[in-house]
Amino acid sequence: MIPRVLTVAGSDSGGGAGIQADLKTMLALGVHGMSVITAVTAQNSVGVQGAWELPVEAVRAQYRSVVDDIGVQAVKTGMLASAELVEAVAELISGTNAPAVVDPVGVSKHGDALLAASALDTVRTKLLPVATVATPNLDEVAQLTGVRVESEDDLRPAAAAVLEYGPRWVLIKGGHLPGDAVDLLTDGAAEYRLRAPRHDNRHTHGTGCTLASAIASGLAKGLSVPEAVTAAKEYVTGAIAAGFALGAGIGPVDHGWRLRG
Repeated sequence: MIPRVLTVAGSDSGGGAGIQADLKTMLALGVHGMSVITAVTAQNSVGVQGAWELPVEAVRAQYRSVVDDIGVQAVKTGMLASAELVEAVAELISGTNAPAVVDPVGVSKHGDALLAASALDTVRTKLLPVATVATPNLDEVAQLTGVRVESEDDLRPAAAAVLEYGPRWVLIKGGHLPGDAVDLLTDGAAEYRLRAPRHDNRHTHGTGCTLASAIASGLAKGLSVPEAVTAAKEYVTGAIAAGFALGAGIGPVDHGWRLRG
């Protein structure tokens, strides 16, 4: 049976990030994508014009509907908006026998807040402890731990700070640093540094969602965490290189770049 992956995230009406990016990534990587929508955004290439979270009951009902009937081999989380939604999703994941990739989305590519400040402690104490892999970017690391990463040397203490909250693995995404795009994957014992050339392309909307979904897809296929992250890094690097203009602002990465190769 085709591997099944469930994304629990917000909708991006512009199609570059969120649920839309997740499902495109899953299709491109050969798994069956399913979705639990946590919030609806009015969003385009220049920013987020509005966001409306769904009731906890609606999120819980979507999750149970999919998991209890179809089943999942991996779960991926994105925009969860509020403390109540974070806590509910963490509870659902803890009762699901499948690896979970937690992308602790705090702000959009354009700097718009996608997580209430009051929810940060719930992410730390409820969501991160149930994560198989947590994938914060540097801004999210600072939000969650107070550790500021200004060079590659800071990646290791940043990872250690996130691991204290309980995820089995953490991937610190160093894409905001100058030079090559260097990410650090570690479980506190093993350590992997994943390097990729930086592409001169500003159309990078959806990179975090795409990477986390690609990792979840790999885990659903039975790959180990290091194998899944390595494959996902390769996929998202190609998607960034092929990113294209859309609208007046930042365009999306190209989820189908391999299909057009």
